[in-house]
Amino acid sequence: AGAIDPWGVKTTPISKPVIMAVSGTCLTLVVELILATDVAVADSTARFGQMEVSRGILPFGGATTRFPTRVGWGNAMQYLLTGDMFDAAQAHRIGLIQEITVPGAHVERAMEIASRIATQAPLAVQATLRNARLASRSGESAALAGLPTELGTLLGTADFAAGVAAFSTRETPHFEGR
Repeated sequence: AGAIDPWGVKTTPISKPVIMAVSGTCLTLVVELILATDVAVADSTARFGQMEVSRGILPFGGATTRFPTRVGWGNAMQYLLTGDMFDAAQAHRIGLIQEITVPGAHVERAMEIASRIATQAPLAVQATLRNARLASRSGESAALAGLPTELGTLLGTADFAAGVAAFSTRETPHFEGR
């Protein structure tokens, strides 16, 4: 099951989390890329802007739909309609990015988050992403309707058994993705 991107190209859903690290000036396309990620980290030097209206065009890479979904209608419209720049603190406050680091530490922090996710049960991470993305695309009802199937599938995996066993023995589970 793929989707069609703004240029009419069929895309395949990514089954792994996408984490992005940014610093410096992050205009238009960079903001569009952040909106397509699952987690974004910026250092405190980052400045953001979705400035297409200042150039006589509109954002055409998904910001008109993803930005309001990610940060709320009013927050998105403030920047989509004015083309104004905003800093990392504002990006964090509205939910565009999830963390701010000191200058130069953004890539290391993004890698730490990726490493933490990589220690989790891969099938559960993939199912969580699928269901959350379904909710984002098709609404809460569709995602809720999909939960029993996703959960039922996970309950039959070796990773679920490893997770339960590790919980009962208070040990760290070893997940194999099966």
